[in-house]
Amino acid sequence: MGDREQYTPGPASGAEIRKDGEKWTLILVRELRHAPEKVWAALTDPAHLREWAPFDADGSLGTVGNTVTLTTVGAPAPRVTETTVKRADAPKALEYNWGGFDMRWELEDLGGGTRLTLWTNISHRFIAMGAAGWHICFDVLDHLLSGKPIGRMVGPEAMKFGGWQRLNAEYAKQFGIETPNWPPKAIQES
Repeated sequence: MGDREQYTPGPASGAEIRKDGEKWTLILVRELRHAPEKVWAALTDPAHLREWAPFDADGSLGTVGNTVTLTTVGAPAPRVTETTVKRADAPKALEYNWGGFDMRWELEDLGGGTRLTLWTNISHRFIAMGAAGWHICFDVLDHLLSGKPIGRMVGPEAMKFGGWQRLNAEYAKQFGIETPNWPPKAIQES
């Protein structure tokens, strides 16, 4: 896992928010160097999700109508929700609900790469935190698909990571919102 110690997330980028009253939607866009079919497998296959996503799935998210249990990783208390896949148009579009939040993924072929777009509704109080968390998850996904896994970084573990703190502040500034007084300051590495 030597690459993990070398990992530093880039600046906050590729994110925007859409406001509809109290419902805010986070939109994150990343360009990955991997074919849509490879990215699709990482978004839908439980074995791949265990390597990068903030939840585990007990079944494939790749088939419309599949009922899948999603378990949040690293949460202080287990958060287990059941979802039914609403849309699975491989390797282009995927929709389901995770714990009350709509998740919509779109994959656009870039001729050998993929433009991955995630739309998810998040409470406005936590939207910068969500952007920071997904930013790191996408970086972990990119390393995984490149054959250089650095290991999943989610939940409280990710929040202790200095790069997450910076990203949270950068996204909050971009979105024009205040960051909460928590979590505790990042553990400084020597």
